[in-house]
Amino acid sequence: MPVSSTTRRNTRRCLTLGLVGALAVATGPVHPATAAAPTTPRPSTATGATVANPVVAGPIARTTPVGDPGHGYPFLATDVNLAAAGYVEEEFFLFGTATRYAVQGTQNATTLGTDQPYGTRLVVRRPANTTKFNGVVIAEWNNVSNQWDQEVDWFQSHEHLIRSGYAWVGVSAQRAGLHSATGLKAWSPTRYGPLDVTVGGTVTDDSLSYDIFSQAVKAVRNPTGVDPLGKLPAPQYVIATGHSQSAGRLANYYNGVQQSANVLDAVVLHGGGGVLRTDLTTPVFRINSEGDVASGILPAAARAQADSPALRSWEVAGASHGDWKLITDYGPLRKRDIGSYPGGYPGEPQTCTLPSLSRVPQHMVQNAVYDHTVAWVARQVAPPSAPPIQTTTTTPPAIARDDLGLALGGIRLAQHQVPLRVNSGSNTGPGFCFLDGSSVPLTDAQLATRYPTVGAYVDASVAATLAAADAGYLPASFTRDPAWYSDLRYLIAEYVAAGRITEYVAARLTDRLQRAEQAGTAGNAARAGELLAQLADRARQRITGDPAARDAVLRPTEALIALLHAADRRNR
Repeated sequence: MPVSSTTRRNTRRCLTLGLVGALAVATGPVHPATAAAPTTPRPSTATGATVANPVVAGPIARTTPVGDPGHGYPFLATDVNLAAAGYVEEEFFLFGTATRYAVQGTQNATTLGTDQPYGTRLVVRRPANTTKFNGVVIAEWNNVSNQWDQEVDWFQSHEHLIRSGYAWVGVSAQRAGLHSATGLKAWSPTRYGPLDVTVGGTVTDDSLSYDIFSQAVKAVRNPTGVDPLGKLPAPQYVIATGHSQSAGRLANYYNGVQQSANVLDAVVLHGGGGVLRTDLTTPVFRINSEGDVASGILPAAARAQADSPALRSWEVAGASHGDWKLITDYGPLRKRDIGSYPGGYPGEPQTCTLPSLSRVPQHMVQNAVYDHTVAWVARQVAPPSAPPIQTTTTTPPAIARDDLGLALGGIRLAQHQVPLRVNSGSNTGPGFCFLDGSSVPLTDAQLATRYPTVGAYVDASVAATLAAADAGYLPASFTRDPAWYSDLRYLIAEYVAAGRITEYVAARLTDRLQRAEQAGTAGNAARAGELLAQLADRARQRITGDPAARDAVLRPTEALIALLHAADRRNR
């Protein structure tokens, strides 16, 4: 008699040791307010018992190299070196019959029809073996606002997810992602031809998407045939995540479907999501940017919902709906698979009124959100609350700002609290300018006035960063984030383009920066600090004719050195 995948998984779970330790790594330090909470993970109560199991096919073979015009590979296949990190990327097709739901407000969903055939896909990026897996799956509802699948939350948080041992699953639940003129079926008729979420064109809305998402999660939690997680044990917890339109869909799902489906352990709503019902116990974590508040993407009524045992809401000052991290990570893949870069991508024509894309690293806060959510469901450790961004009016929303134009209130990372640039969630211009925010460098005179010495900036910046980490707004591993290094790389390039640093000097600075990044992102804080100290010495010695340019390089370099030293001391 064949052994079922569930039996195999249960056997593997018994053989896989150290899950409690892995979850402790994923969740980071316990917040002081909840330090007495239990550390033993509690079993998930999300059974998904009423959710149907789809038929899973795959992994779907790659018939062409990535980037080949034949498109015989997964759309937006990652360019991250997964193999070096001990991860794999695989694509699967799901086939089954789903229920159509109408979801309205905070009421239970209404059934519109049953037994509707569908076919869709999911992409899995997971640890290659059990020793790295932390037991948690992040299931992303792919965003289709551009009329194709876009995994925003993967782009924002993939470094942290990989570093912490999460598995990520991207679900294609909506019509536009498959059936639009730029959707999967048009992109590769050969590869994606069998997929259909419209019942042959007769369903012209997204009423099937909710049950499709439930079944995709069920296929990961408790497969009956092909296991999308391969040889990994069954996940202990599944956390749904979605950005913008997908956050709205997941809010609808939470209100109307989760209670009956009971297939999720928690939901993360990133950049939107409406009013949530208050009679459910499934945790929901909202993370929104200043731009989400300013634009009304996060409705006033949703903002007014107070934190509760099942709800946390964080707002990040200076951050934008679409930001620098998203566009610089996503841009090369969009160019490869769609043929154009997104607006604001470095080197592309700027069409917004102000230089677009906030550089406040909201993704680091988002990384903390995932870790807190795991602790919430696994150990009942409630995340810390955070102050909201201040507004002068709510309808329409108007952000309260200081004399420099910086938003007041909210989670205030050093890049906002101790600025080198005026980052805002707002901008004007065509297309998505209103979502992309802005980032305007301070002038030499402004910087000299605010920070009379490099040390004045370093002290204030380090204090703000450590305060955010101590408050729980940054993950324990925040110094390993590559954004610290890429921001410095872009800054050096900007000064080269302006003719203020020579290419010869820049090459010698970026040589040390590259080596420091390799050490720092790998967790070797001491070595990264040594290499950055060498970079700082070279800047002092070689940038001699432009003290302002020299100090511009030294400020973030010396601040990162101090943060690395602090991290090294804390880890001893």
